[in-house]
Parts: sequence; C-alpha cells; structure tokens
Amino acid sequence: MALDHIATNPLPRKAMKAELLDAETERALAYAWRDQRDVKALHRLTNAYMRLAISMAAKFNRYGAPMNDLIQEAGLGLMKAADKFDPDRGVRFSTYAVWWIKASIQDYVMRNWSMVRTGSTSSQKTLFFNLRRVQAQLERRAYADGHRLDRHQLHQKIASEIGVPLRDVEMMDGRLSGSDFSLNANQASDNDGREWIDALEDEHAEGAEQVEGTHDRRQLRQWLVEAMQSLTERERFIIVARKLQEPFRTLEDLGQELNLSKERVRQLEAAALKKMRKALASHAREVQNLLS
Repeated sequence: MALDHIATNPLPRKAMKAELLDAETERALAYAWRDQRDVKALHRLTNAYMRLAISMAAKFNRYGAPMNDLIQEAGLGLMKAADKFDPDRGVRFSTYAVWWIKASIQDYVMRNWSMVRTGSTSSQKTLFFNLRRVQAQLERRAYADGHRLDRHQLHQKIASEIGVPLRDVEMMDGRLSGSDFSLNANQASDNDGREWIDALEDEHAEGAEQVEGTHDRRQLRQWLVEAMQSLTERERFIIVARKLQEPFRTLEDLGQELNLSKERVRQLEAAALKKMRKALASHAREVQNLLS
C-alpha cells in the first residue's frame, strides 16, 4: 500500500488507528467547530482524516522532498479545509478536504524544487505536475502508430493536450530536465578548471567602446561650448535654463525674472538656437557621425 515505505514513522501508524467517522458524526463535529469554535471537535475531525492527508503526501514523494515535510504540509492543508468547510453544503468533509490537501502539498513541492521560482501561473503549475506523464502518453501513442515525434512536435502536442501556451511547455521542459547548477562550479573535474560563470557574456561595453564613448562625449561638449560662446550673456542664460538644466524653466518664469514678456523670451530662445546651429554647421558631418 502507499504508506508501506513510511511505516516506521509514528504519525502514519497513529493515523491508521484513528476512528472512522460516519456522516452524522462528521457533520456534528463540523458544526461544533464552525459555530462554537470547539477545538476538541476540530482535533477529532482532522485526526480522523489524517490518514487521507498522509496517503496524498506519499504520492508526491517522487519529487525528492522529505516525507515528514510532505506530511506536515498535508496536515496544514487539512487544517485549512476544516476551517473553511461548510457542513450546510451537504458534501462529505473528505471530498472537500482533498483539494486543500493537494494544493498545500503542491505549493510546498514547487517552492522547494528550485531556488528559482517555478510555476508562477496556473498553466505552469499544471505543467509541473503533468508534463512528464502527458509526454509519456503521447510518445507511447506515437510509437504505437509508427511515428516518431521530434522535440518541437512533442511540445506542440503537449501544449494542445494540456491546453497551455507552447512557450510554457518549452520553459517547463527545460526546468524539469535538471536540478539547479551552481555558476561557481568548475567546468572541468579538477579544481583548476574555469568556473561556469566565467563563460557568461559580459553585457557591459568593452574597453574600446568605453574609450570611444568618452572621447565622443568630450568632443560634443567642446563643440557645444564653442557654439554657446557665440551667444550673448542673456541668450546663454535662456538656453541653459530652457535646455541644459532640470527641471526646465518655463517661458513665463524666465520672463518674470528678466522683466520680459513670454513672447520676447521665446524670440530670444529661437534666435539663440539659430546662432548655435550656424556655429555647429562646420561640424555637421562629424556631429551626425557621432550621434549615429
């Protein structure tokens, strides 16, 4: 039976000896807990169905989690079910509790499967627990028909069979293909080999690109300074306030400070920009090459 391999654990042995509740007793205990918060009734109800929780936990033992932890999570799911169970609905507590027990175990398995979060959506969670089973079924069916499915065809059929996006199938297949691997592990068997992290591409700019970028910015700044020198002091003030500092000042704000109308400030700004464009005209081609 499903619990044979954990028979040495005292909790399963105790659970197997728990009483079997008939429908009337179960309903009475559920009412006592819901309406009176009778803790003794809650304990009696949950103890009676702990064997169900342990049996479901045993089905997830293949995922490598410690059996005691799985049983603990199953017990938490059972407690949640008891807290939310409504005896007025006319269903047996075991039928209602199954969903909560399974959900609690599945959440625990997925949280501890990898350091990287797995199954953040309902489709990914469905794939995590069903992908290998559906894959085996499809491969057996194809073999019986004399066909051989390549990886892409298999992923497409899995996506169609389970009703999930193809990209989720491809992602989960990769996640289930192996456990976490440290980037600090050596590529070779000896301790002198490079670590895998050394093989990752550096996304930062290379040294030559950094030097070129610094040179280009310095050149553009120099040309800008030369263009600004062609302006009057008031025009430079307006250009700096309107274009070269944050937050940019409004025409109205500058007009009040300079005792000018907003329209006059706009005219001075336009004239200053025209002077700067003219000053930069001799470097037009170089500027375009640097900015491209």
